[in-house]
Amino acid sequence: CKILRCNSEYLAATLGLRGPGGAICSALRSYAHCTRRAARTCRGDLAYHSAVHGIEDLMIQHNCSKEGPTTAPQPPARQHLQAGDVCDYERSFVSRHSRAPSYQHCAAFGDPHIRTFHDDFHTCRVEGSWPLLDNDYLFVQATSSPVAKGSNATVTTKLTIIFKSMKECIDQKVYQAELGNLPAAFQDGSATGGARPGGSSLAIHEQVPGQHVEICASYIGTTIAVRQAGRQLSFAIRAAQEVAEAFGPEQDLQLCVGGCPRGQRLSRGQRGHSRRLAEAAEALCREMLPVEDLYFQSCVFDVQTSGDASLALAARGALEDARRFLPSARRLHLFQ
Repeated sequence: CKILRCNSEYLAATLGLRGPGGAICSALRSYAHCTRRAARTCRGDLAYHSAVHGIEDLMIQHNCSKEGPTTAPQPPARQHLQAGDVCDYERSFVSRHSRAPSYQHCAAFGDPHIRTFHDDFHTCRVEGSWPLLDNDYLFVQATSSPVAKGSNATVTTKLTIIFKSMKECIDQKVYQAELGNLPAAFQDGSATGGARPGGSSLAIHEQVPGQHVEICASYIGTTIAVRQAGRQLSFAIRAAQEVAEAFGPEQDLQLCVGGCPRGQRLSRGQRGHSRRLAEAAEALCREMLPVEDLYFQSCVFDVQTSGDASLALAARGALEDARRFLPSARRLHLFQ
């Protein structure tokens, strides 16, 4: 559902406009046209229905006709990023907008559990390779395998991250992690974005050898954490909002954006395990995660399903990443 993009385009078109006038009406007609394009995929989205009713009210308020000129679309994010110092995203954004950028957070860990950019939380089956992100700047693919023979539950065993070439800043770089191999370099052996003038705006930092790597892409205002805990890999990202939203309708399958498809979602119930095992899992997870939120529930589910106590570390690492990457502490803990 692309309603958030419609909302942001309308806000950008009306920024600084005051009172009634043709410009407001043009922006509202464009807004309405955008929501009509999103109607099929957004039918069950409350934000979509709020926007539709809000547009009708605003058009009446400003005495706008439904027919007439529309606001020209805003230039895509890629063009915005090439104004000013393009290899320092935050500095460029502040110079263009006189405010700090907004950021979004997504994570995939454990079974895997997906926390989307919109704070939806799913536990997924997703065996095989699935895209976490697919936009104008980044492609991230997670490959999952069953956590145990005959189990519906899966864990991520391979991550592929592609930083797409940006003329002024970096060459295309590919990072690949597999179980037992969490490298501190890109596939070509380098640890930065290459020989271009802004090459240092992409860099890999090894936090804990073999367990925790961070990739800082300051040219797009993005930081990625990759961890290994037990027999699984986890992924977390803090991305600038306009970067996270820089994709077209053909890039519609992204687990960080839409979460797991409905047919791939699992319940986090106890799934028939013994009470003794459940109590042991709860005790272990309570030591790691004292707040009984969705991270705690995911920890209990993973330890019960796999019998692997090290998966409690995956949930704790995901919570630590969320604490660092989320702009607001109020969004840290999610509850059912």
